[in-house]
Amino acid sequence: MSMINQQVIADRLKLSRATVSRCFTNHPGINPGTRAKVFALAAQLGYTHLEKRAVEGAVKKPAKSLTFGVIVCVDMDRFDSHHYNTPGQEMLNGLSDLARGQDVRIDLHFVRPGDSNTHAPSYERIASARSRLWDGVVLLYSFPRQAVDELMATYPLVSLTIQDASAALNCVDVDHYRGIGKLVDLLHSQGHRRIGFYTWRYLVDTDWSHRRFSAYADRITALGLPFRPEDVVNIDPARYLPVEQASERVYSQTRDGVTAWICAADHQAYELIRFLRGKGLRVPQDVSVTGFDGIARPADSPQLSTVQIPFHQIGVIGGKRLLDLIQKRFDPPQQILLACELKPGETVGPARTSALA
Repeated sequence: MSMINQQVIADRLKLSRATVSRCFTNHPGINPGTRAKVFALAAQLGYTHLEKRAVEGAVKKPAKSLTFGVIVCVDMDRFDSHHYNTPGQEMLNGLSDLARGQDVRIDLHFVRPGDSNTHAPSYERIASARSRLWDGVVLLYSFPRQAVDELMATYPLVSLTIQDASAALNCVDVDHYRGIGKLVDLLHSQGHRRIGFYTWRYLVDTDWSHRRFSAYADRITALGLPFRPEDVVNIDPARYLPVEQASERVYSQTRDGVTAWICAADHQAYELIRFLRGKGLRVPQDVSVTGFDGIARPADSPQLSTVQIPFHQIGVIGGKRLLDLIQKRFDPPQQILLACELKPGETVGPARTSALA
C-alpha cells in the first residue's frame, strides 16, 4: 500500500501527474468527471491525500477548508461497470462541482453492501485517523440501517437517496411517485390495462424499489385498473427470486396476459428486454417495457422508455445541504425531492390485442 501514490493513479487513468495533483486540490481547470474518476480510483487503491498530509505533517488544513467524507455502498465492479453508466458516478460529479466552488475537499471511500455496521471490515479505514478530518459525510446508494444510524450519530450526514434509519435523515432524492406515475400514464395512454412491476433482489434492501412499487400500486389503482399480486415480481421478501427465475416469472405472466412491465431501474429493464427477446418475444410489439433512471443505453439495446433522474443536480444539492448542516448541526432534517422528466424511447408501443402464439 505504501507504493500507491499519485503517479500510480495517473498511470492507471492515463493522466499526467499534475492533473491528478490538481484533482486533490480542487483546481478550477479540472473537468468534474476527471476529478470524480481520480477520487474513485484513489479510494479503490486505498490512497488518501488527506491521510498523507496528516502523516507527513505537511500543510495543515486551512481553517476555512472543509472535508466531506463520501461513502459509497456498492461492489466496485458495479461502480466501474462499462456496460452501463453509473448513477453514483454522476452524483459524484455534481458533488465534485459543488466542492470545487466551495473550497471543500472530498475523501471517497467504498464499503461492501454485505457489511451491516461500521465495525465490519470494509469500514476499517473510516475508523482510522483520517475520519477525524471529516466535517461531514455524504452517502451514495442504499446502506444497512445499522450503518446509517452509527454514521449519523458521529457526523453531520446527508444521503443522496432516502435510507431506512431510526431517526429522521437529511436526504436528497428524486420524486419516485411522480416519475412512476408518468410511466403508468404513458402505458395507459397506449391501451395497456394489465401492467406488471418487476425488480431485483439486492444485498441491501433498496428503499427506492419499494417506493417505486408503492407509486405503481397507487397509480394503477387511481386509474381503475385491477391490482394483481401475481403480476408483481420480487417485492415480497418472503418470495424473492434470483434474476433468472424472476425473468422466467415475467415471461410466464406475459404469456398469461400482461402487456407491459415497469422495471424499478433501467439496468433491470435492459437485462429483461434481452431475456424476453431470447424467448422470442418482440419489444414493444408483444410486450412493452419501461425503466427508471435515464442512464445511457448499452450499445446492443434499444432506447428505453424511462424517466430521467437529475443525478448531477442531486449531488450538487446534497453538497449544499451538508454545508448548511455543518453550520447548523441540529437543523430540522429535510427530505428534498427533485422532479424527473419522462424520456420516451423505443420500448413502449400499443398494447397487443391478441394472445401470444
